[in-house]
Amino acid sequence: MPSSVSAPARLLDGINSPQDIRKLNVAQLNELAAEIREVIVATVANNGGHLAPSLGVVELTLALHFVFDTPHDKLIWDVGHQSYAHKIVTGRRERFATLRQYQGLSGFPKFKESAYDAFETGHSSTSISAALGITLAKTLKKDSRRAIAVIGDGSMTAGLAFEALNHAGHLDKDLIVILNDNEMSISPNVGALSSFLSRKLTGKTMRRVKAHLVEKLQISDVGENILNILRKSEESFKSFFTPGMLFEAFKFNYIGPIDGHNLEDLIETLETVRDNSQGPMLIHVLTKKGKGYDPAESNPDIFHGIGPFDVASGKPNGSAKTPSYTQVFGDTLVGMAQRDSRIVAISAAMVSGTGLSGFAKTYPDRFFDVGIAEQHAVTFAAGLAVEGLRPVVAIYSTFFQRALDQVIHDICIPNLPVTLAIDRAGVVGDDGPTHHGVFDLSFLRYIPNLVLMAPKDELELQRMLATALAHNGPVALRYPRGVGCGATLSDNPEPLPIGKGEVLREGDDILLLPVGNRVQAALEAAQILALQGVGCAVINPRFIKPLDAELICHWARHTGRVVTVEDNARLGGFGSSVLELFSRHGLHQLRTTLLGHPDHFVEHGPQATLWGNSAIDAPAIASAALTLLQEL
Repeated sequence: MPSSVSAPARLLDGINSPQDIRKLNVAQLNELAAEIREVIVATVANNGGHLAPSLGVVELTLALHFVFDTPHDKLIWDVGHQSYAHKIVTGRRERFATLRQYQGLSGFPKFKESAYDAFETGHSSTSISAALGITLAKTLKKDSRRAIAVIGDGSMTAGLAFEALNHAGHLDKDLIVILNDNEMSISPNVGALSSFLSRKLTGKTMRRVKAHLVEKLQISDVGENILNILRKSEESFKSFFTPGMLFEAFKFNYIGPIDGHNLEDLIETLETVRDNSQGPMLIHVLTKKGKGYDPAESNPDIFHGIGPFDVASGKPNGSAKTPSYTQVFGDTLVGMAQRDSRIVAISAAMVSGTGLSGFAKTYPDRFFDVGIAEQHAVTFAAGLAVEGLRPVVAIYSTFFQRALDQVIHDICIPNLPVTLAIDRAGVVGDDGPTHHGVFDLSFLRYIPNLVLMAPKDELELQRMLATALAHNGPVALRYPRGVGCGATLSDNPEPLPIGKGEVLREGDDILLLPVGNRVQAALEAAQILALQGVGCAVINPRFIKPLDAELICHWARHTGRVVTVEDNARLGGFGSSVLELFSRHGLHQLRTTLLGHPDHFVEHGPQATLWGNSAIDAPAIASAALTLLQEL
């Protein structure tokens, strides 16, 4: 009988730390890169995640760990959604199948996961600031190890990155910045900086252009004089033709652009910088987002962050028949813009994610993608409003946190008619604490002049959008991630009376006050309680600010017991506003329970699991009501 032949072991199976990478040659590293891509694609196809960003930096990841002495040298990934290869080669290979699963690996760098995760990230443009801080701390401690920031060209559209570049150039410390240039953030990059960085010239092209220029300039005396000036610096041609001049203005030494998928070039460049550089260095690396998986290369925006999908076809698994809140928002805004030419829409590099692709296509002159620049988006909207337009700024709740000062100073103090469309409000699931939108009720409700509301379903979302656009002042409208309740939609939704809630269910024993996506859960809880003989009144407040004081106080007095429920931090949120209302109206005798997320950061996991953990799902609401009823 022929002897059995075992399949050759993967190189990846022997990689348990970066020390194992450093034993390989370039050919083996290329083989390892291919194996890592297979694992990333298979895992994200099963779990969902940020596929295209991580596929684009596999070679860069290997080169960085090959050259630098991580974790002693600190590697900081901007945003962190491109860190999957990094996780695989830093001791988490066997757990990688748990990526973004409840109690599994995070989709972003986490201190508690590994010493190789030098900084916790999840929002863009923080890496240079963090790396500079680490570099200065090492200098003060007389530690010669390096800090390396890896930042994408999309993240370089944010002002924070330039604040850090400016400070780093001033301090003149040995900081290394890797500019990962793939012409994408989530949506395709926009802006003058992106256009500038996209003038990518390979060495071959550079030589051809240089030779052509020399040939032309040598024809005349004037041209020869120009050449003589240029020849005085060996870097003149590079500075003339590449983005180097921009970064050198910040006093960074610029190297590049180089091929981010050529391991030999990457390693040689990084070793040279490691051994010879002084002062801040910027290495411009060109990569392909989605590299190695054709569907992701062809559609990098779709595969930036994606749910489970079929590897062979690249198509998402299943299809939701009920539209998402995001889709309803986007489609409704297009219809309203058809009837009102003053309406304009603004995105911060999240055109598809916020449902504005249709608006951008239908009204390109009235749509603005400002890049990863939430602060600018809000103040830009204020400028539009000053001239009589009705701007709608659509940004995820977690990213609106970055523009709080602009909301207060530029929109609410002058009382301008700007609509803040707050997508992904509440827990968002597998992206975890950096992406949950559980603070917006708390940080927005204290701002004067701002109307704040949350819909119970898709139709109410439509009506609230109409309300916001009809109101002559600032409005914030928060709505959750995921599909709606299947409510029948309107082609021409009517505005709601501001500050008026609705009674959904009457009862004598207890009042349930849920807000937004917790309304349906409260109605389910009321049914559970009804089976036990408890009569629940359920009010949908609609407005967090201003509250419907008359309606809420009437039913609170009637029942004597109140449970508030919100998909938001319990501290300072909707429940707090209800307690303040009761205090103002002298209702001190009421027994009130506030349900919301506790005073800790909510980890990643399915939304239903997280709602249950925070005791804001239907069974928990019913249990809280029974406990309150049993109190003397």
